[in-house]
Amino acid sequence: MPIKNRFAEMHAEITGWRHHLHQHPELQFDVHETAAFVQNKLAEFGVDDITPGIGQTGVVGVISGKTNTSGRVIGLRADMDALPITEATGLEYASKSPGKMHACGHDGHTAMLLGAAKYLAETRNFDGTVVLIFQPAEEGGGGGREMVNDGLMERWKIDEVYGLHNAPGVDVGQFQIRPGALMASADEIFITVTGRGGHAAAPHEAIDPNLAAAHVLIALQSIASRNIDPLAHVVVSVCSLHSDNDATNVIPQSVRMGGTVRTLDEAVRAQVKDRIIALATATAQAYGCTADVVWVDGYPVTVNAAANTEYAADVARNVAGDVEDDTAPIMAAEDFSFMLNERPGAYIFLGNGGGATVHHPEYNFNDEAIPAGCSWFAEMVETRMPAT
Repeated sequence: MPIKNRFAEMHAEITGWRHHLHQHPELQFDVHETAAFVQNKLAEFGVDDITPGIGQTGVVGVISGKTNTSGRVIGLRADMDALPITEATGLEYASKSPGKMHACGHDGHTAMLLGAAKYLAETRNFDGTVVLIFQPAEEGGGGGREMVNDGLMERWKIDEVYGLHNAPGVDVGQFQIRPGALMASADEIFITVTGRGGHAAAPHEAIDPNLAAAHVLIALQSIASRNIDPLAHVVVSVCSLHSDNDATNVIPQSVRMGGTVRTLDEAVRAQVKDRIIALATATAQAYGCTADVVWVDGYPVTVNAAANTEYAADVARNVAGDVEDDTAPIMAAEDFSFMLNERPGAYIFLGNGGGATVHHPEYNFNDEAIPAGCSWFAEMVETRMPAT
């Protein structure tokens, strides 16, 4: 694997940063210590400009190349936040914050982008400008959206934007990517079915929302099987179902259910929304109840631009020797999608090897992947903006 020699030399140092971040996980926008760590490192590297507080707690760093005849600006993004999970790895550098854990590898993503930043600030072997984007609140908070809304693309005049995510189950240092939809949209649904409560021994005197809610749940499963093109991808999962009481002899007044909707196409996303509202309303009505449906827009589909995907795949081949450039899309979501909706770019997966998958209490980012990830970030800059 032709890793840049500098990252082999820096491997232990970058690993130390990653372990520090792993010990001090923070959630969503409350990443103040992590952001301060990033700022201090960027200043230590001699990064030209450092701006905190973008998208609430995001950090943006700027490195100018030796020349700037191209005028091109490339953004590189890493996420900083952790998850509300109690760690069960038993590692020496395990989380010191109870109930918080870097269970998705964002500590590794941040450390790799810091490693690339140090190298790029040292060498500046490119013609243009690189913008380093350290983002908060990927795990449900929409930090990518907040940074975009804070003027990220316009303020730093970003032309293209790239990011990566580790992939458990893929050989360490190997890359996967595809043009078009790579990761799903993720929206939330909340449905409240209301009837008329009563005594469980006299169901005929009540209007049972439990029965109606059960049929609503079943009806929603017909969307994927009967309303959407079988070649399209859609997931409608009801994940919680609660009545307004826990008594075994009381028919409740209302039942509330919640779940998630995942699609890989914006037109399908809109179609699913319409069908959920129609089915829930009509089914509840058929049982004498009403249904109030709340749809909460989440992350859009993560769509890789075709040309930029090719650039990213070519760089990955230079680093790893081979790349899976037509990997299957996945139904997990990623708020890097907000950045890709604003500028062309690509998102790529980097193999993390065996072990637990992400969002598991025994997951751990594989430090052996660090040189490959750093090399890919740095090579994207040097390849897209070659020195003149």
